[in-house]
Amino acid sequence: MPHATQPARPLAGAERPQPAGKPALIILVYAAAVYLLFLAVLVYAVGFFAGLGVPKEIDRGTRGAVPAAVAIDLLLLSLFAVQHTVMARPWFKRRWTRIVPAPAERATFVLAASLVLALLYWLWRPIGGTVWHLSGPGAGALWAGYAAGWVVAVSSTFLISHFDMFGLRQAWLHARRAGYSPPPFTERGLYSRIRHPLMAGFLIVFWSAPTMTVGHLLFAATATGYILVGIAFEEHDLLQSLGETYAAYRARVPALIPRPSRQRRSPGSSRREETTSSR
Repeated sequence: MPHATQPARPLAGAERPQPAGKPALIILVYAAAVYLLFLAVLVYAVGFFAGLGVPKEIDRGTRGAVPAAVAIDLLLLSLFAVQHTVMARPWFKRRWTRIVPAPAERATFVLAASLVLALLYWLWRPIGGTVWHLSGPGAGALWAGYAAGWVVAVSSTFLISHFDMFGLRQAWLHARRAGYSPPPFTERGLYSRIRHPLMAGFLIVFWSAPTMTVGHLLFAATATGYILVGIAFEEHDLLQSLGETYAAYRARVPALIPRPSRQRRSPGSSRREETTSSR
């Protein structure tokens, strides 16, 4: 998800950054604590979808009547979709930063997303029934795809600015009383092949299941629909903010599936970050 915060006041002339005051240090500690919470939620997600090493998994937990389970699961997914979509919109950020300090806006977004995901893990209701089950080489291939999906998703955040995406950079610059500017619009690595590698990585994770239950399928299908809708919202915002630069990038680079062959491009073009998430 793209994001922007109100820039801090720039330093005058060659003046060096001054030591941070207490409010700035509080924001920095807050952002660091939120980041640690996000890491815990991310690690839990790896086990949640794989069914390994966590107390509550996507296919293991409290079971109940199927209609009730479907309703609860869809409500949880909808809650995440609404939070992620609304809080990522520029109009919301403009209003939100009248309440929350601008350097803490992104960290607050990450906090809200992490809490909603934790709630989803806690209240998710497994739904029985096997859609497919693979063993042997087929299962091994899907497990490899699962690991690759996480690598693609996480590594894509570092191609732009990982710490900006999760709110630490904004708080750090504010603590140093340095002006904030968004990461440069860059098209390198995976972003030269697809416009949304973070979302592509998540799609691989959601569908790479050697055993696909009805509950897992419900999650994967609903999350896929949300990702496609979220991409449409994101790209609308990017076109509004970047204009022809992003329109040309979108015309040249596919959204989620790389083309088998393509012309080499000059390294100077770019794109704004997407989040976590965004979205």
